[in-house]
Amino acid sequence: MRQLAFIFPGQGSQQVGMGAELARTYPTAAEVFQEADAALGRALSQLCFEGPESDLKQTENTQLAILTCSVATLRVLKEFGIVPTAVAGHSLGEYAALVAAEVLDFSDALQLVNARASLMAEAGETQQGTMAAILGMKVEHLQQFCDTTDGIVNIANYNCPGQLVISGEVDAVNRVVELAKAEIGARRCRLLPVSGAFHSPLMVPAQQKFGSVLNSVTMQPPKVDIVMNVTGEFSADAGDIGALLFQQITQPVQWEKTLRTIEKTGITHFVEVGPGKVLSGLVKRTLPESRVMNVEDVETLSLAAGENGE
Repeated sequence: MRQLAFIFPGQGSQQVGMGAELARTYPTAAEVFQEADAALGRALSQLCFEGPESDLKQTENTQLAILTCSVATLRVLKEFGIVPTAVAGHSLGEYAALVAAEVLDFSDALQLVNARASLMAEAGETQQGTMAAILGMKVEHLQQFCDTTDGIVNIANYNCPGQLVISGEVDAVNRVVELAKAEIGARRCRLLPVSGAFHSPLMVPAQQKFGSVLNSVTMQPPKVDIVMNVTGEFSADAGDIGALLFQQITQPVQWEKTLRTIEKTGITHFVEVGPGKVLSGLVKRTLPESRVMNVEDVETLSLAAGENGE
């Protein structure tokens, strides 16, 4: 069987109905949703399957929902004998990747993401911030705009060539967007519908409180190679992984570097595990010679099984 990299989506990939078909079809997937409901003491599964969308898109719900859907999909893939050689996740998706690498139990991942989401939502309410996507601008040029703008604003996501995301105080982000619009055109910049300035210094209050939660969880050395967001490099030490999860809340996501690091190992086939196709698009733009497919329902699972000789 060919070597595969599993990549796991982050916040923004949620949609009402996600995971429902898999849970109806595969008991393994249903068990994951049942475990999440029991651990959280609420019907997260119902929120995933039925919405309402207004509740699903709240940070404290979204992150748990995407994690659970991704792990449910992961478990079914494993049941089909489709397993990764390497894993990575985009921001929140890193927690599903850590479950795939057996660094974290699913129950511990739920505990961490529950705290992370609540603390990030709380920080977003007290530290008014926003994020914006900037397309078609060189990193050095956008960094210069951030450096010369009053207030807090920084590059938060290095997603793929020509796709960057900035994060910070509302006025500072708006100012950089205006500068970028003048440079590359209005259609190449857009504010994102987020509840806070994720991956920026405005998340320091969340990060500080999250530290004690991180310390309460035991991590194991990865059994599958994993690339971490903060460095864009493989990490094999459980202690280092914990430190990088702490840093990730305020540090940029090095996604383009992550994909290139995986490519250097000779892996050319990627599977996006969980809702949506956001990461599939980033793979295509970063590594056009690679193959990528997403798995999120029965149809895409069947395609993946066929592709991998099952």
